[in-house]
Amino acid sequence: MVGLFLSAYIIALQSIGHNLKNMKRTVFFVSDSTGITAETLGNALLSQFEDIDYYKVTLPFIGSQDEAAEVVQQINDISMNATERPVVFSTLSDPGLYEVIRGSTALVLDLFSVFLGPLGREFKLNPSHGRGLYHGLADRAHYEVRIDAVDFALSHDDGASIHHYERADLILVGVSRSGKTPTSIYLAMQFGIRTANYPLTSDDLDLCRLPEFLEPYLERLYGLTIEPQRLRQVRQTRRPNSPYTSLSRCRKEVNVVEQLFKQQRIPFLDTSFISIEEIASRIMRDSGLKRRFF
Repeated sequence: MVGLFLSAYIIALQSIGHNLKNMKRTVFFVSDSTGITAETLGNALLSQFEDIDYYKVTLPFIGSQDEAAEVVQQINDISMNATERPVVFSTLSDPGLYEVIRGSTALVLDLFSVFLGPLGREFKLNPSHGRGLYHGLADRAHYEVRIDAVDFALSHDDGASIHHYERADLILVGVSRSGKTPTSIYLAMQFGIRTANYPLTSDDLDLCRLPEFLEPYLERLYGLTIEPQRLRQVRQTRRPNSPYTSLSRCRKEVNVVEQLFKQQRIPFLDTSFISIEEIASRIMRDSGLKRRFF
């Protein structure tokens, strides 16, 4: 399966006339589990080299010597046709599989060994080298916390349901398309935070006041705002050339909503040019909420 995917990648590039020597630097995230850890750590490191373009390939669930050998063969095939050798970020917990990958022509970085050795010496224990332990269901209760939070976020998205707000850890408010939905889902997935979100409507903004049903939950409210120009760009992708996307309307909504936040002393954040991850982390810091699982 691994070989089929990477072979198809090379063939597709060649069939449309691309020269691999002129392509982006190829980066592999190789894991015996989901690959999420390799992607997260690898991308964090790559972000420090802004002038390089990358083609990224994630290869999860590499669990046998044969699969590892397949990965090596495909990495070597790409390396032969490229000016620069590929880079591999590995979170393979099996030292034997890692050694196979290390035999490739790529620069192979083992993201586990950097930390496991010092930790083992500190704890005076050997690491278990078990597969998928971090993303497994070792703690069922923590898993259920996350599922409950995601279900809550989906059920209370975009003002779809205003019931059970007393169960919310957080209620995001702001104009339409200011980033409330993706932030709610991310907070649920990564922190187990039950987050509802409500778009302040034209009626709310015309009156410059919160809906009555939100007033009992002032301490749980957190506002998201956005620069009018950026808001217009985001709305254009949803309803092109409609009154909803006009710059004058965007300016008016943003001005009013920020006034409302200040009047009600609702903390708020400008989401214009920051990632969902940063938005969520700042909200957690500002609100004093704590992750509900580890």
